[in-house]
Amino acid sequence: MKSQILLIEDNEQNLYLATFLLKQNGFDVVQARSGPEGIEQAAKVRPALIVLDIQLPQMDGYAVARTLRQNPDLNDVPIVAVTSYAMAGDRERALEAGCNGYIEKPINPDTFRMQIEAFLKPQTGGGGTRA
Repeated sequence: MKSQILLIEDNEQNLYLATFLLKQNGFDVVQARSGPEGIEQAAKVRPALIVLDIQLPQMDGYAVARTLRQNPDLNDVPIVAVTSYAMAGDRERALEAGCNGYIEKPINPDTFRMQIEAFLKPQTGGGGTRA
């Protein structure tokens, strides 16, 4: 069975690229274009992984991650922030909000699959990797 990934991203180009790369590598992808839609989809489909943009309409990715972490049914679902926020402290802020990892945009098509797969493996110790 393919791993199902929830991709919460409002930028159409980024949504297209990430979806294409994930599907090309054998993942099922469920899309959400806003924080509230992502929260609803996560509860509905309970994905193996959530890929979360930080800059979203209505509700930023930090608030989305905090809300997702309040749902006990999603506690074991890894959340990976994918964002162009790359300033000092941004990674830590994502982790404090409940994300398991952080990948900087623009994503690298050559390494994106490996980065995503690292978060799908059973977590041992410090979580995933940073791009």
